[in-house]
Amino acid sequence: MTMKLALAASVSLFAMGAGSGVLAQSAELVEAAKAEGMLTTIALPHDWCGYGGVIAGFKAKYPEITVNELNPDAGSADEIEAIRANKDNTGPQAPDVIDVGLAFGPQAQAEGLIQPYKVATWDEIPAEIKDPDGHWYGDYYGVMSFGVNTDLVDEVPKSWAALLDPKYANVFALAGDPRASNQAILAVMSAGVASGAEPGERSGQMGLEYFAELNKTAGFVPVIGKAGTMAQGQTPIVAAWDYNLLSWRDSLAGNPPIEVVIPEGPSLAGVYVQAISAYAPHPNAAKLWMEYLYSDEGQLGWLKGYCHPARFNAMVEAGKIPQELLDALPPAEGYARAVFPTVEQQEANKAVVTAGWDKVVGANVQ
Repeated sequence: MTMKLALAASVSLFAMGAGSGVLAQSAELVEAAKAEGMLTTIALPHDWCGYGGVIAGFKAKYPEITVNELNPDAGSADEIEAIRANKDNTGPQAPDVIDVGLAFGPQAQAEGLIQPYKVATWDEIPAEIKDPDGHWYGDYYGVMSFGVNTDLVDEVPKSWAALLDPKYANVFALAGDPRASNQAILAVMSAGVASGAEPGERSGQMGLEYFAELNKTAGFVPVIGKAGTMAQGQTPIVAAWDYNLLSWRDSLAGNPPIEVVIPEGPSLAGVYVQAISAYAPHPNAAKLWMEYLYSDEGQLGWLKGYCHPARFNAMVEAGKIPQELLDALPPAEGYARAVFPTVEQQEANKAVVTAGWDKVVGANVQ
């Protein structure tokens, strides 16, 4: 069943149990991680969910561990492929950890590409978004939104249907390739859900039909949208997670001004998950990284990047979240309309979108 969110300052999608909230940093784990001396991450742009600050925090706490950052602009499918391609490689191109869309966690587990590990705050991660054996576990979520360069777009579109108006020709883009990027795949799902489809196979098909029409009317720009392409006018409107768009808005500091809008009607929320590679060259550093991410410090780092971390409810109830961070979040009304698709619905949607994009839409996003 699709889960819906009614978000207020102290309420989010999940009801969470009690947990310690304390960083597990046993002397044995810390020393083993320091002995390895490196952690290799992949697909972690610094302006995504506050990752720049999160990585800096980890480095400050454990300066003996070098963080080797691979391909920050990679998509979830690229992360999975990086594990496959480096099974027998212990060098710097083999990722220790991944951060992927919810549907990619079970896929990696089924292929035997990730190993189980439960952090100290395991009980505060909702059961709905974690493998019970610890192979993958939810880290944060956001809502699909529009970012609009208001210097170039006079009337901000308030819905997916509005983008079909000819006045929005050659301005709209996705923040990834829908054949590989979880963010882009779920943007297609968002368009399908807004068109009246239930999440899953039907939303994928209706989403593809929507983008085929958008492409036919020259409304779609086949360029991966980023803060830079928005500022340069190449992609004045981009569909992306709210936390990415808000971060881009902040980084551009009003030059140009960016307005972030959660589309009218049912909007789509997406959960991302963490996992450790089954072939991690630095397994102890990977475990220590996970402990840091799910500690209070790591969770607040994501919240500073406008993401709702997995332990959000428990931390609010425990009074661990500063009021200024709560005040910086978008209005709750937009989140109240959000739909949270299940793992199965996301997998069905992903299969339709990745297989059908070239045939139905025919736009080579790059």
